[in-house]
Amino acid sequence: MRSVCPVPEEQQPLNEYQTLQDSWFFSWVCRPGLGYYRPLLWIWGLSWLIAAPVAAASFRPSRAGVEFIVSAAAGAALPVLFAQIQLYSGWRHVRDRLAAESVPYEESGWYDGQFWQKPTEVLARDRLLASYEVQPLLDRLRQSIGSCVAFIGASALLIVLLRAGL
Repeated sequence: MRSVCPVPEEQQPLNEYQTLQDSWFFSWVCRPGLGYYRPLLWIWGLSWLIAAPVAAASFRPSRAGVEFIVSAAAGAALPVLFAQIQLYSGWRHVRDRLAAESVPYEESGWYDGQFWQKPTEVLARDRLLASYEVQPLLDRLRQSIGSCVAFIGASALLIVLLRAGL
C-alpha cells in the first residue's frame, strides 16, 4: 500500500493523524477525563499574570472587587480559547484529509502540487478513522470552545450589569 502511494510519508493523512496524536500540544484533547482540562486550567491560571494587572487598570480591586475578578477571569480565558481554536484547527485539517477521496501533496515543495486518488481500502480505513477517532475529538473541542465563549460572554454581561447598578 505505501509503496504505491506517491504522497511523501509526512503528508499522508494517517501519518499526520499519528503525528498529532503523538505531539505534546495536540495530544491534550486525546486525554481522558480531566487530562484534557488540566493543561487548559494551567493556561488559564498562568494567564492571570497578564490579565490581573490589565483588569486592575480598569477596575480598582479595592473599589470594584467583583468587576476586577470577573474581568480578570474573562481576560485569562482568552488564551485558553485561542489554544482550543488551535487544537480544533489542527484536528479539523487532519479529519478533512482523512475523509477526502483525494489528497493534495507537494513532492519537492516547489509548487508542484499533485493529487493522489485514494484506493477504496485506504479511503474506507481513513473515513472510519475520521468518523470514530477524530470526530469525537472535534465534538469535544467544539463543546469546550462553546463553554469558553459562553463564560467570556457571561462575564462581559455581568460586568455591564454590575456597572449599571443592577
